[in-house]
Amino acid sequence: MSAHPFSHLESIDAQAWPNVATVPSGRFTKARVRLAEAEFAKACFAAGLDLDPHSKAPAGPDLIIEHDALFFRLADSGWLGLAESYMAGEWKTPDSTRLVKVLRALLEVHYAPRTRAIPVTDSSTGELPLDLVSFSAGDGLSQSGGIYASGVPTTVRESVENYRHKIGSREPKTHYVDVTQFSVPEAVDRDDLGDAQRRAADWLLDLSRTQPGTHLLVYPAAGLQAAIRATSRRATVDVLTSDVDQRAALQELLVLEGAQDAVHVETIDTPVPGPAQWRGHYDAIISVEKLEALSPRQRKAYVAGLDRLLGYEGRAVVQSTVATATLTAPARSAMQVLRAYIWPGLDFGETEDVHKLFDRHSGLRVTSQTHLGSHYLESLRQQRSFFEGHRREAAAAGFDRVFRRLWALQFALREALFELGMLDSVVFGATRRHRGGRR
Repeated sequence: MSAHPFSHLESIDAQAWPNVATVPSGRFTKARVRLAEAEFAKACFAAGLDLDPHSKAPAGPDLIIEHDALFFRLADSGWLGLAESYMAGEWKTPDSTRLVKVLRALLEVHYAPRTRAIPVTDSSTGELPLDLVSFSAGDGLSQSGGIYASGVPTTVRESVENYRHKIGSREPKTHYVDVTQFSVPEAVDRDDLGDAQRRAADWLLDLSRTQPGTHLLVYPAAGLQAAIRATSRRATVDVLTSDVDQRAALQELLVLEGAQDAVHVETIDTPVPGPAQWRGHYDAIISVEKLEALSPRQRKAYVAGLDRLLGYEGRAVVQSTVATATLTAPARSAMQVLRAYIWPGLDFGETEDVHKLFDRHSGLRVTSQTHLGSHYLESLRQQRSFFEGHRREAAAAGFDRVFRRLWALQFALREALFELGMLDSVVFGATRRHRGGRR
């Protein structure tokens, strides 16, 4: 241990990471800190986690506590403090696979320290840097999951409540949705991720019925793989990004892919394109992992924007991570770190909430949904592994140690939640609502 109990924080940029660079103090008694320590030890014991630094287990301890500052943070802000302590290097695991195990085990025993809530705020402009995405992408440019070749899709038609229906209206009380489930992928390894991400992009294009002559909007730029692959179908593509600094990098990548003539990158100055930011009528719209990162107010504007931009016969395809009915309160507390440091508007709703959103705030209706949870889980495993192997490159690119720990943590946390079945990845297909029936 250092001479000063918190000297391990001296190398952390306090301006960039104020809550990581300092240990909370003065707001609680020593007894509260001791209680936090005891509760954490009890949860680890219940979860079967080995904390003994001198463990004789073949694989060693699951979790190694380097500094008692961990318990101050737990006493102050619970799960958020646990995450910030990891970012500060106050506890560690032998590798990122063991980090997933620790987080999952604590969630399974419903470890529920009193956690400081981070309020949902509007998503700001800006997107994940392309070089950061490339460190974990099998195809070099996708931040989302893939569809593996061994997965077999099965589709059934289900009746879903019409949340626009009002008593006395001519709107039917229910409508039908084609629900597709993919079987669990088998015999997957790291080399399969790239093909899986390209296959997922093709699935989005198929759902949107992109074909020769289609005018396609891809928003945000996280769907760039779909934009590039749309050019082989002889579609014309507009890509919107709210990150001005990223536009040059996107255009350079399109040149490398030979897609610069068919894909046009445009910038908007708000996270959600309003009439003043972007106009047009598109045959198809693809949106990847944007909806869940928006605040409630922005989500309403988002679906209204899809409605405004989609042509009469058009199709919108929206991929989003959603909560399942098994998502627990401790799990929601654990995700506070994602909202605090990465996505300020993040709040996972359930599939029903997406249906309500479209029905109540747009002229569109969800007519298909594809559940990709097991494939997304496998993608997260591979993405985590890729990032683990590119930590030096990430450091060279300017991502400091705290950020690298945060990025490893977010992969591990989402992986644990998908393993527990608390999160799912769903692709929603939407078309214009037609009175008297479904299209």
